[in-house]
Amino acid sequence: MGVPRFGRPKKDGELSSNLYVANCGRAVGHSDDDIASVFCKFGELQGVYAADESGTRVIVSYFEEGSAQSALNALDGRPCPELGGRSLHIRYSVLQPTPQDKVSDLVPVSVTASDLSIPGIYLVHDFITAKEEEALLQAVDCRPWNSLSKRRVQHYGYEFRYDTRNVNTRHCLGELPSFVSPILERISSCSTFKNAENVVLDQLTVNEYPPGVGLSPHIDTHSAFEDLIFSLSLSGPCIMEFRRYANSDGLPRVISSAATKVESPEDDSNFIRRAIYLPPRSLLLMSGEARYAWQHYIPHHKVDKVNGRVIRRASRRVSFTFRKVRAGVCKCEFPRYCDSQS
Repeated sequence: MGVPRFGRPKKDGELSSNLYVANCGRAVGHSDDDIASVFCKFGELQGVYAADESGTRVIVSYFEEGSAQSALNALDGRPCPELGGRSLHIRYSVLQPTPQDKVSDLVPVSVTASDLSIPGIYLVHDFITAKEEEALLQAVDCRPWNSLSKRRVQHYGYEFRYDTRNVNTRHCLGELPSFVSPILERISSCSTFKNAENVVLDQLTVNEYPPGVGLSPHIDTHSAFEDLIFSLSLSGPCIMEFRRYANSDGLPRVISSAATKVESPEDDSNFIRRAIYLPPRSLLLMSGEARYAWQHYIPHHKVDKVNGRVIRRASRRVSFTFRKVRAGVCKCEFPRYCDSQS
């Protein structure tokens, strides 16, 4: 994902949760953490971004407009001792739409798996209750998170290695935590999910997404995980999109990695694209063609459009992704996408 683009508010006096801050940055010896330590006193931060290439101007992004307003009132035009006594010049800034936002709005969003029409996709709404959702969130929040560049993660069973894009099958972290046992039992007994009864899921990745943070297009590497991949959505909604090459002419050969990633070409007509809305407490299954041949991703949006409705993403979305680590090579029916067969 690229750095978010910001600009001036359209109307004078218009509030925003984002601040343009001049006279601080890497070029004058301030790290993003230095700047965040000053501004986090006024509320929870989404992040600190370079406003341009100068290294002396940044965007400070909050979750709440009130936090940004408090910071502006307290710091604008005043020397900041924590930042070398430099006087900060602050104004409101707003997130600008990106080309990806405009393209995604053109994709009709399904609310059921049958409407999506991708073989191997299943979606169960309200797979867990609100009380169960709260308990799961409390359970992971009591455990340490690992921070990536844009989101936080936890791994159970086997660690997903982002450097090698694979799992080390010789290093087992232990059984999956007891707080997901009821979920695993429910999955194995759910009639909606074909072939799940005898599958022993042994790998869990928990992702926490702040608003506006998504997931890049990828196919989970065939040799890393077996057929069934389950994703439980908690706390906040999102849209998940899927894409597959319209023909095989431009399809690249797959190299060995834990997730095959292909950047969007300028001509998006090369892809067949579909989208589905994932509400909180829903469980998605990707299997067969959907798992092996379709890239899946989450657009980097703060607001999603679902059949004419505008749905703002929550302050966080947490997903539980359950998988079965593959012991041998993959022998699927989609060799052009398969690192074991390519």
